[in-house]
Amino acid sequence: MVHTSVPLPSMTALRVMLAIAERGSTTAAAESINLSQSAVSKQLLTLENLLGAQIFTRKPSGMVPTALGRIYLEQAQVAIKAMEEAAFRAASLQPDSHTLRLKVLPILGDRWLLPRFSDFNQKHPDIDVQYTTFATDNPAAQPDAIFRFGRGPFTNEESIYLFGEDVRLVCAPAYLARLGPCETLDDAARGVIIEHPGTPLRWVDLVEGHGKPELEPQGVMRFDYYTLVLRAAISGQGMALVPPQLVEEELQAGNLVNPGGIRYVSKVAYWFTTAADRKPSPALKAFQLWLMKQVE
Repeated sequence: MVHTSVPLPSMTALRVMLAIAERGSTTAAAESINLSQSAVSKQLLTLENLLGAQIFTRKPSGMVPTALGRIYLEQAQVAIKAMEEAAFRAASLQPDSHTLRLKVLPILGDRWLLPRFSDFNQKHPDIDVQYTTFATDNPAAQPDAIFRFGRGPFTNEESIYLFGEDVRLVCAPAYLARLGPCETLDDAARGVIIEHPGTPLRWVDLVEGHGKPELEPQGVMRFDYYTLVLRAAISGQGMALVPPQLVEEELQAGNLVNPGGIRYVSKVAYWFTTAADRKPSPALKAFQLWLMKQVE
């Protein structure tokens, strides 16, 4: 047996680190992993003391991984994926398992699915739902269903459309007050657009949808995490393009508005998919029925 003196972080610490990287702050990370803000901060401090260096630096846009942090973030994803696959394989050994394994996109899970999930849990307390954000090639650890964002329906899969074709321009009321009247695309072009470079919810998609591909905004602010795009819009730093279902609470509370009703029809959307060649379990059927009621 080989012994090592290299300090190894706990799985909780790894999840905290991934949540902070994704959400940009300890407060937002705490919300996403159901811990208190103080517990998240304590886990981060313990981890940084263990490693003897900072994992994140604090910037106006949020907490950004250091060079050391990027190394551990990459390996943290590998470690958590391995443990999730082990849990999936163990569950598959149980006869008549009531375990349901779902692969979910972080932004969809955080902003839309989990706020509703307590309803499913109350109606089906016997079903153990396990979430993962990682893909796997291991047949024994394949999820029972996958939440996708793309151009559906998908080949060799049963696809249920959720939402996403309706995309709206949103911003905080305070930002709109600074921008001035905004009733048209030309008005909106006087502002700053906040977007994720790898997500097809960008200014170029909006103007192409309105037949004005040459129209450019005054400025563009980009974030590598879509959660930070939404957070920046909510805090009044600019305008973002988003399906309204992901910001329902903010729109209802008036923390976000849709100036001029500006919107477009997107070619990509959120879907719930299952393998066409696999018989759905009773647990999966129950979840599908519940899910379809959520999008009626």
